[in-house]
Amino acid sequence: MATQTEAQLEDSLIDRLAARGWDRVTLQNEAALIANLKVQLEAHNAGRLNGVTLTDAEFARVLNHLDKGNVFDRAKTLRDRFGLIREDGSTCYIEFMNTREWCQNRYQVTNQIAQDGAFKNRYDVTLLVNGLPLIQIELKRRGLELKEAFNQVNRYHRHSYTTGRGLFQYIQIFVISNGVNTRYYANNRKQSFKQTFTWSGIDNTPLNQLSDFAEAFLDKCHVSKMIAKYTVLHEGDKQLMVLRPYQFYAVEALIDRVKNSTKGGYVWHTTGSGKTLTSFKASQILTEMPDVAKVVFVVDRADLDYQTTREFNAYSEGSVDGTHNTNTLVRQFTDDSTPLIVTTIQKLNVAISKAQFLERMEPLRGRRIVFIFDECHRSQFGETHKRITSFFTNFQMFGFTGTPILEVNANRSEAIARTTKDLFGECLHRYVITDAIRDENVLRFSVEYWGKLRRRDGSLIDEKVAGIDTKEFFENPDRIEGVVDWIVANHSRKTHEHDFTAILAVGSVDALTQYYEFFRAKREAGLHDLRVATIFTFAANEDDKDANGLIAEPEFDIATDTPTHRHTRDKLESYIADYNAMFGTSFTTRDGQGFYNYYKDIGKRIKERERESFNDKDRVDILLVVAMFLTGFDAKKVNTLYVDKNLKYHGLIQAYSRTNRILNEVKSQGNIVAFRNLKKATDEAVALFADKYASETILIEPYEDQVTKFNDAVALLLAITPTVDSIDALADENERLRFVRAFRQLARIKNVLDVFAQFNWADLAIDSQTFDDFKSKYLDIHDQTRKQDEGDAVSIINDIDFELELIRQDKINVAYILQLLNDANAAPGQAADRTKRIADVLDIVSSEPSLRSKRELIEKFIEQNMPQIGKGDNVEAVFRSYWEVEREDALDALCASEGIDRKQLDHLIELYNFTGQAPPREDVVDALTVKPRILERRKIIDRIIDRMTTIIKTFENDTGDI
Repeated sequence: MATQTEAQLEDSLIDRLAARGWDRVTLQNEAALIANLKVQLEAHNAGRLNGVTLTDAEFARVLNHLDKGNVFDRAKTLRDRFGLIREDGSTCYIEFMNTREWCQNRYQVTNQIAQDGAFKNRYDVTLLVNGLPLIQIELKRRGLELKEAFNQVNRYHRHSYTTGRGLFQYIQIFVISNGVNTRYYANNRKQSFKQTFTWSGIDNTPLNQLSDFAEAFLDKCHVSKMIAKYTVLHEGDKQLMVLRPYQFYAVEALIDRVKNSTKGGYVWHTTGSGKTLTSFKASQILTEMPDVAKVVFVVDRADLDYQTTREFNAYSEGSVDGTHNTNTLVRQFTDDSTPLIVTTIQKLNVAISKAQFLERMEPLRGRRIVFIFDECHRSQFGETHKRITSFFTNFQMFGFTGTPILEVNANRSEAIARTTKDLFGECLHRYVITDAIRDENVLRFSVEYWGKLRRRDGSLIDEKVAGIDTKEFFENPDRIEGVVDWIVANHSRKTHEHDFTAILAVGSVDALTQYYEFFRAKREAGLHDLRVATIFTFAANEDDKDANGLIAEPEFDIATDTPTHRHTRDKLESYIADYNAMFGTSFTTRDGQGFYNYYKDIGKRIKERERESFNDKDRVDILLVVAMFLTGFDAKKVNTLYVDKNLKYHGLIQAYSRTNRILNEVKSQGNIVAFRNLKKATDEAVALFADKYASETILIEPYEDQVTKFNDAVALLLAITPTVDSIDALADENERLRFVRAFRQLARIKNVLDVFAQFNWADLAIDSQTFDDFKSKYLDIHDQTRKQDEGDAVSIINDIDFELELIRQDKINVAYILQLLNDANAAPGQAADRTKRIADVLDIVSSEPSLRSKRELIEKFIEQNMPQIGKGDNVEAVFRSYWEVEREDALDALCASEGIDRKQLDHLIELYNFTGQAPPREDVVDALTVKPRILERRKIIDRIIDRMTTIIKTFENDTGDI
């Protein structure tokens, strides 16, 4: 049977949607889209308009209202009403989408709308709600990579979605499919393919086939509900987020339980799967229910109080006030205008147990209150739970956890070992780590065990000596120094040249102080340049004495003046002084608030490495802890956990899961390096929270297996292109496409291999030079396809993701190249030797993705300037002058060709460098000496911003200190 074409797939989908009640309509261009919008808005708002159609002038005002702002702004406009002053002076409110009764809207399906932007594009299938394009579906024929559809959407973002009236900026959800694989995602321009989701049934069975997905997800009422209730506008990042299927089912189950019963329950969603967003959406919907007096979101630590309040307000600005003290909490309980409260379990306990608050809290006893407990594996196993359940008489209690307490891992020190089910009731929805890894919502783990370490004199320190498992052995200074030396030697490899942060978890404060002081002494001796930060509480509960897996929670209300705490506090004070000197801060442990602020700054510094605007000088390389940050801390730029402490069950999974948040292609797994024999504990934890056969799903294959995979991929590559030169002779684009895919797979495996401490090119079927030679050809093909016109007849390779981040070489920047040129110029020997070394530099430039845009400039400098520099003279000064002249010429050329005032352009560049974002469009218009006509304005602005950012990337990005 012939392969189904893209057109056949498109027709089949439209037929299915039409059968499901979507009205089929033909709209060939924007003019037809706008005419249809008028008709649909009039019909949807018939009651408000008294059956009268909008005049042309009135509809023009509606269009002007719609044509404002970016995607985020328009998402707000969609959910709001527009007060239209009609020609007779009356006012009516135009609704663009009914979000309360989401099935009460008008639904149409169309295809192949043509849009003229930088290039002419045609969109596959568009779903219209009340005439606005809210769901866009891009298809590829069966057999093609799904990622090609994702990249095509990104191309449309660049070229045409913003043209004309920008109605396609109202898209809320994208759907991409090749028939057998289908994903959806919110209209968030900055996300990667990793942030696309598979829809599934309530049992987490994926619905990959487009036909199944269309029946379930593209049902009119369901997709409207996803937009109306389950698409979140993140105020912090100014972007749209849409819930994943397991989040949807959990919230629906929780809402149903509150509506139809008085029982509680808990949600088991694996660590890293987005429980905060799930719990926020559940809390938000519950506050809208008239018979619910309060929704109280309870966390068990002051830092999570701060984090969760910030996140909730990011999802909905001003939605919640954090409770900074118990008085504030009690006031919020008694204030009817505060439907949602975020607080700690400690403050809640005080509010219902201390005499000074009981009188004010008494009226709340019988009111209907819904409690939602975050990470309930930690917070609900004590006397506080009893106090809550005995004080309130009309409550429901729900918990969220990634690692519930089951019979196996219950605390046996209690008289009755209570489980999560005992406390909350039945599990309402379950999404375990194997589900999340299958759906690519979290990463797998690579676990390496290093029991044998060497002292500085070369002698072995071996954990496996019979009978040795004591504090004295593990905290022996020789052993700890051996671990430090191992980390110093391997940290760069583990973190992709310091691009990620690692956490080092140790067994006690005593061990921590030894670790820190070894790191500090070796840094002062010039043996490494790692930025090590640490924090701990000066209390005995930080010591991991019983190794029961229950990671102790930090206490921020710390007495700092008792003799038992003074010594460790003084130690920490000196470590904070190092931190202050490194980052220009002024934290202290002299009071509890100062300690808490220090804690928050560390978390923020690590978390904000995710942002484009983050400055590398602010990075933390290693965070050294005993218990802090091992639970509840979510940072995508953490990829490695060094472990020198005993962990079990939920404590182990929680700690490991600090490393496995999805980020990009480079972060292919979470790296765990265990300096204790945690193999049995790891297997037991995996079996408990997934199943006994899940290790192969959760843990990546060891080094030897990765080598085999790499060598198999080399054989496949060489079958297509036996030599590097044979790439030039590839007959057509299909052959080049085969090569691109084969080399990309090789680069993916190489990326995994890179982080193994035992990595050695001698184990592989090709050497590093051959790999780099193939890489250069791969990059050449990338450059060639990107230079081709991206109109109707685009290259078949154009939408392939080359995943350039996989093959970058960190720290190879302009400054590095300049140093090589300087060395070549200063090197002794004949002119031929100098020429050879300069040729080697050019090879490096051509093989490094971040330098490709600078290649012509560097080649020009070498050809024109290097011969004029005397042997042994400093190359850097000449290069700096050359670089500045070239930059100025590029900016002057931009000003001349586009008619831009130079001072205004300098201001735009400063703004871009400060914010990390393109300047406001009106600022670009202001910089023009001649203002363009309205119809031409959008295209001209896009072109100027593109040219300006290209100059910045060429002359300022990846330059280093020049």
